[in-house]
Amino acid sequence: MDISEFLVSLLQVVFIDLILAGDNAIVIGLAARNLPQETQKKAIIYGTGGAVLIRIAATIIVLWLLQIPWLLLIGGVLLVGIAYKLLADQGDEHTEVKAGASLWTAVRTIVIADAAMGIDNVIAVAGAAEQHLLLVILGLLISVPIIVWGSTLFIKLINRFPWIIFLGAAVLGYTASNMITEERMLEPFFSAHPAVRVLFIVLVVAGVLFAGYRKQQSSKREQQHSYS
Repeated sequence: MDISEFLVSLLQVVFIDLILAGDNAIVIGLAARNLPQETQKKAIIYGTGGAVLIRIAATIIVLWLLQIPWLLLIGGVLLVGIAYKLLADQGDEHTEVKAGASLWTAVRTIVIADAAMGIDNVIAVAGAAEQHLLLVILGLLISVPIIVWGSTLFIKLINRFPWIIFLGAAVLGYTASNMITEERMLEPFFSAHPAVRVLFIVLVVAGVLFAGYRKQQSSKREQQHSYS
């Protein structure tokens, strides 16, 4: 991997981290909302630090697992579902996240909730990093400060410009389809038929965007019907 490929992959990892971090940023805010302001900062820093360590450990495990035959294919298929879910689940509330009454209660809530929600991030980042651990670590070091300190701004940005979510889903769809074509059992076929590989990637990305858009429209109609 040359320097230009490395930088492109790093940007992809950081972008995926940020796109999939919206829920995590909400969880951080909800878990720390009842704490005094000076304690909130500590809860956010400690909770996010613990979550990042777990995320790195989980990603290392996934990077290792993706070396096993057919698991790159399975990871790609799972990531297609994650890309669709990113669009389909817009507007979901996180009312199940309880606010912590003390610093360590809030930290525990942040770490546990992030670990439970983080499987999509782990699979997506592992795929985008193309089995390079350095990309994973650098991506987290760049994106986590943005998530912690700029989470509210980033969420507002997504709400104001919904196309960012579609762009994120497209990147995830591309990462997923690329993972599938690089599965060692399928790679010889796609290498021998580059046009088929390009067509497959385009169809996966277009399918994710179309299905997600249809689901969003269906959800809006259901909400309008329930209010009327």
